[in-house]
Amino acid sequence: MEINKATRIDLLSFSSPQMRAFHLTWAAFFLCFFGWFGIAPMMAIVRDELQLTKAQIGNIIIASVAITVVARLLIGSLLDRYGPRKVYTLLLAVGAIPVMGIGLAESYETFLLFRLAIGAIGASFVVTQYHTSLMFAPNCVGTANATTAGWGNMGGGVTQMAMPLVMAVFIAFGFSDAASWRLAMVVPGVGLLTAAWLYYRLTQDTIDGNLEDLRRQGKIPGHLSAKGTFLDAAKDRRVWALFVIYGACFGVELTFHNIAALYFADHFQLDLKTAGLIAGLFGVMALFARTLGGYCADRAGIRWGLRGRVALLGAGLALEGITLVAFAQMNGLVIAVATLIVFGLFVQLSCGATFAIVPFVNNRALGSVAGIVGAGGNVGAVAAGFLFRSEALTTQTALTYLGVGVLASSSLALLVRFSTAEEAGAKNELEERLRSAAPVPAE
Repeated sequence: MEINKATRIDLLSFSSPQMRAFHLTWAAFFLCFFGWFGIAPMMAIVRDELQLTKAQIGNIIIASVAITVVARLLIGSLLDRYGPRKVYTLLLAVGAIPVMGIGLAESYETFLLFRLAIGAIGASFVVTQYHTSLMFAPNCVGTANATTAGWGNMGGGVTQMAMPLVMAVFIAFGFSDAASWRLAMVVPGVGLLTAAWLYYRLTQDTIDGNLEDLRRQGKIPGHLSAKGTFLDAAKDRRVWALFVIYGACFGVELTFHNIAALYFADHFQLDLKTAGLIAGLFGVMALFARTLGGYCADRAGIRWGLRGRVALLGAGLALEGITLVAFAQMNGLVIAVATLIVFGLFVQLSCGATFAIVPFVNNRALGSVAGIVGAGGNVGAVAAGFLFRSEALTTQTALTYLGVGVLASSSLALLVRFSTAEEAGAKNELEERLRSAAPVPAE
């Protein structure tokens, strides 16, 4: 699409279209994580109240990420047609319903259905990445994508810390444990509805305006040109290599958000609040580590082209697998926490590096590529979920197997290759955007 893109990220600005989109995408994604994983740190209480077995908890974990696969594929196609402003607004508003509704669950079956429905809100990631990809030029698109996703992902860590405290507030007002976890889930639901309203009012699809208006003015291809983009993306083996790779980093991240608090509570005999605080450290790494991955990928891209971005991704994923295997062997609390932090660094770095490559795979089918690769993260989480529901495997053994799988998947980076023409095209676009960038006005 021949649209203007920003060549710099001005974090302190909220006046320009690109920076409003930047800040509102990560803030909305942050709130989506509260809705998506808000119940996870309270699962110990839910488990006791509903008398859930290990297999049932495993099914709930799988349900929380399974529907997201379909949702991300669908959202990717919708983005190519309708743009991020309308799609994100609808997703946030509809997603708030099951988030607040899960408090009505009275049995394993109803809880499972609500958890399944909540998972659709995970498609918010694809919108976030699509919107910033439309707003920022090649010299900083990896950093923009990684930062908005990373700061949003940080909601997964903050959720682990905050939701037990929200629940504690309701308990302090005299509500029972059973009532308090249900009331606590209303809080992220209200946040999602607020985000939907703000997103519709304050953002636009591109710097030049909304896609609908630009198509009507003839500045970009018409509405029907978006047809067939999914098939274009699906024919490219690089897309499927990135699909698996993202499953090995973001899929692992999602899995940890679901199991971390329970693992530390059970394995190290910690209370719910302490286990949640430690588990939250993993998610808080997204504050800077995912941005680091995107930034390093942008620097590598400027220095060595697209192949530099891919090499960074392969190295980061290999180190993620190694540190995950190491974490699984730790039986001392202090060393386990230290290893978790290092492992979390490489998980987030790999996630950031992946979506620093996505914008260069197929510009016409950007939404579909982002949707397919994003769905890979959830497929990875579903596959990992089967490891953790097995009665035959301890959690430590499952983590070890998962780490070996991540290490093996790093070799798929070898399949992500770009032609000489694609390398030259990316270089030319970078140089053109930098040449045409408007000078910063003097104060």
